[in-house]
Amino acid sequence: MKDQLDLFPAHDIHDAVVDGDERPDASGFTFFLGTHHASWLTRTDVPLFISRRSLDGRTTLPRARGSWALDSGGFSELSLHGRWTVEPRRYAEFVARAADEIGGLAWAAIQDWMCEEAILQRTGRSVAQHQRATIDSWLELKSIAPELPWAPVLQGWTRGDYLDHLYAYARAGVDLTSAPVVGVGSVCRRQHTLRAAILMNELNDIGLNVHAFGFKTSGLTSAWQSLASSDSLAWSLNARKNPPHPDCDHARCANCLRYALAWRDDLLARLK
Repeated sequence: MKDQLDLFPAHDIHDAVVDGDERPDASGFTFFLGTHHASWLTRTDVPLFISRRSLDGRTTLPRARGSWALDSGGFSELSLHGRWTVEPRRYAEFVARAADEIGGLAWAAIQDWMCEEAILQRTGRSVAQHQRATIDSWLELKSIAPELPWAPVLQGWTRGDYLDHLYAYARAGVDLTSAPVVGVGSVCRRQHTLRAAILMNELNDIGLNVHAFGFKTSGLTSAWQSLASSDSLAWSLNARKNPPHPDCDHARCANCLRYALAWRDDLLARLK
């Protein structure tokens, strides 16, 4: 399957409210629709995936109509600065505020450290050091705010890296098989999607409730039954590469909620 789905009808709804079909199934899989638009929390009840960078610094926060998950914004932090510039206590305070004011927060990712080669070059650290820093984030955030729904994250690049990180968590006293959800990072830019899908299946067999960050649609069709959840912003790239629907009054549908929901419905229909 192509990573980008074919064009389908889409409409620009501006400020209208749109309800979605979550399409639950026996596997319990949840797809979080990625968005940079915080206002979508008030416009649809489908599960959304939103970065801290889209919400932090706002005087008022939108009230969610449905569930959503929070991305810590780690890729941007490390690629821009080579380190985390947001102190753990400040991040925990923000997550507590978002959970209270927005409502519907399913979980919030910890301040993890990605392991893509470009990020390692930017930070000047090794995979093992990034993994240790990720575990430290989990331990610190849990210590600061144990009541918040933190999601631990596995990081690595090779299959062995991820398993090593799993065992490192265990040595730190953390049993990831008991976590409601465990994010798996550094997979969204994988070219060998089949290998990533095999990894997801293996982690599921170990007993992890896996969330695949930004997993490619081709990999998702192979591994979704082994996942608790996944997220994607690929609908926006799809929209930028295709003409808008005739009913839209903008040049592209890259910021169109109706287009995003149609893309999501089409994707979920393929996961059968």
